[in-house]
Amino acid sequence: MAVVLAHWVEHIAQAWQVWVMGWPRHHAGGALGYFFPWLVHSEVLHYVYALLMLIGLIVLRKGFTGTARTWWDISLAIQIWHHFEHALLLGQAMTHKYLFGATVPTSIIQTIVPRIELHLFYNTIVFIPMVVGMYYHVFPPQRDIERPACTCARHRT
Repeated sequence: MAVVLAHWVEHIAQAWQVWVMGWPRHHAGGALGYFFPWLVHSEVLHYVYALLMLIGLIVLRKGFTGTARTWWDISLAIQIWHHFEHALLLGQAMTHKYLFGATVPTSIIQTIVPRIELHLFYNTIVFIPMVVGMYYHVFPPQRDIERPACTCARHRT
């Protein structure tokens, strides 16, 4: 969760650099990109993060039940799409064959939403249901108390 939160904060920092500080988009790389710009421009880094996030959501899924599972599955479904888009970006970066006549790797939704805003949005809509799912995992609603839960659940009486 700390890695997910740190990644989300990086996208917020990147948006701050563009919208508030007026930096050109290609120079806005968040805090990490400020010190290591080559790293942030690497499609491999973004793909590996999306893949690890997807694997983490899949591996941890079995620990969620009831309402918590529903929210976790929402996060997982969104991350599946997010991962697919990063796979497209990585494939384009590796082959230098870009979609939609672009001159740089371009994802499908990026054709209508700029990349910085799109990835801030993606990470937000993956993060929020994940947090809600974790909340319901630890504090299950009354209707879910009968379902098996791990020892971290705090049952309300």
